[in-house]
Amino acid sequence: MEETAPIIETAVIVGIIAKGQDEKHAKEYLDELEFLVDTAGATVLKKFTQKLDVPNKATFVGSGKLDEIGKYIKVTEAATVIFDDELSPTQIRNIEKILECKVLDRTNLILDIFAKRAQTAHAKTQVELAQYKYMLPRLTRLWTHLERQRGGIGMRGPGESQIETDRRIILDKISRLKVQLKKIDKQKATQRQNRGKMVRVALVGYTNVGKSTIMNMMAKSEVFAENKLFATLDTTVRKVVIGNLPFLLADTVGFIRKLPHDLVESFKSTLDEVREADVLLHIVDISHPSFEEQIETVDSTLKEIDSGDKPTMYIFNKIDAFSYVEKDDDDLSPRTKENFTLKEWQNSWMAKSNAPALFISATRKENIEDFKKELYEKVKEIHSKRFPYNSYLYNTEWEIGKQ
Repeated sequence: MEETAPIIETAVIVGIIAKGQDEKHAKEYLDELEFLVDTAGATVLKKFTQKLDVPNKATFVGSGKLDEIGKYIKVTEAATVIFDDELSPTQIRNIEKILECKVLDRTNLILDIFAKRAQTAHAKTQVELAQYKYMLPRLTRLWTHLERQRGGIGMRGPGESQIETDRRIILDKISRLKVQLKKIDKQKATQRQNRGKMVRVALVGYTNVGKSTIMNMMAKSEVFAENKLFATLDTTVRKVVIGNLPFLLADTVGFIRKLPHDLVESFKSTLDEVREADVLLHIVDISHPSFEEQIETVDSTLKEIDSGDKPTMYIFNKIDAFSYVEKDDDDLSPRTKENFTLKEWQNSWMAKSNAPALFISATRKENIEDFKKELYEKVKEIHSKRFPYNSYLYNTEWEIGKQ
């Protein structure tokens, strides 16, 4: 008996070009949204954009653009329309009525990916709590569009099973999940206390920058790493030894632009590993055209969880994928970021952050020894202050105990 290939859901995605925003940035944002859709298991057929100073309160985009999207959907029979912003319940209801198909916003899409990726009881509880919080103000939509509820992205987890519930039941469920999460958080806190006073290092960064790959390289572990967004949800902690100096290394969930607030709230306990870390390794994908904006997104989220002032090392990963455009001698136009060499970026960031800025390739093991040496010195400095009575055990020269 032949196996039938799974039907891949099709979607169109929609974004606006805000006042003062150039089209290049808008394209990058939609490219990221397309990557999110791909991670969720669907295929993007077309991208729509519209220049608007502010989103339309009723339908997010203008009536003309919505009509254009509607015509395309009828021709292609696309199953879903996904918007690159969080929509209000009213906007979703109005757009669904006009387009007569499933409508998702960026928040719903990210929640769906988290539901798909969650493996442990801790992660599943956190995601479910965020989903119910998202669902609560949208109960009217669920009640009035029962016939349009289907499977596929945006409908995992409680999306299907709770359609017929009322507000009171969801509020009760939220209360129970919060109690359940508190119990798990206490267990996690006890685990952290049992680790003693070892120096703690946490990997942080935008999603899909290579944190798990670096974790696997440093700890010789097998943390799941994939070229998808949010491959890692659960914090993984491993003991690592460089030279003869042991410390704890934690791999954490990646951040992203417009990360849903309820998701940040739900995952704050997971991010305790970041809050309690002695050193942060901020991993950056140097090959990404908007890596500086990604850095700002991560820094902003770190401030939100009261971790913005921790000692930080910037680790620019994926130098093997970095490329720049060399200007011709007769080109008198001003240089842009695309014309900067790797060395210029390194000098720029070391001066800008007043902190180590290391450029590596985790997959090709390039500049890894320099990275380990800098990290060794940083950990040794903290360890010597914490355990002054045995600081003499650790090498004053890196080469003595290098592994």
